[in-house]
Amino acid sequence: MDTLRDLPVLPAGDYVLRRWELTDLAVVEEAAQDPYIPLVNTVPARYTRDAGIAFVERQWGRPASGLYPFAIARAVDGRAVGHAGLRALGPDRASVGYWVAPPGRRAGAAAAALRAITAWGHGELAVARLELHVEPWNTGSQRTAESCGYQREGLMRDWMRVGGELRDAFMYTALRTPR
Repeated sequence: MDTLRDLPVLPAGDYVLRRWELTDLAVVEEAAQDPYIPLVNTVPARYTRDAGIAFVERQWGRPASGLYPFAIARAVDGRAVGHAGLRALGPDRASVGYWVAPPGRRAGAAAAALRAITAWGHGELAVARLELHVEPWNTGSQRTAESCGYQREGLMRDWMRVGGELRDAFMYTALRTPR
């Protein structure tokens, strides 16, 4: 997989995946108030305007290293509601992930974003295997993965660090050539 310098804009039904902008600070603040989101990525646990700006600016340089962070934004007005990302793990593998801030949940944003980033990963980036890791308690994310064609492969014990603690995760995958 070749690394890109710039992110494309990906249509995602009622949403669009696009580059993070400084106008997205409201969703960074909303995500920072969630008890879980700051534990699994670089959203600041204590929001300040400077910390929000630093979060957004960090996203801009990541594509050059094979990490593609998209803001999930409503197509109708461009307001960001969450994040979707793809991380290259090698020439044929990548991991995907997403979060939606509490005010934007249960409106289809996660599934729309996962479908779009999956199609982009398999298509433009030619990634054969996309992996998604979901904690066993997160049944909503499990349903989202399954609704987007991801299949559960198994339980990975002590697979991911969340808030400094190792946790189990289900491994979900989407193959470019389904079997």
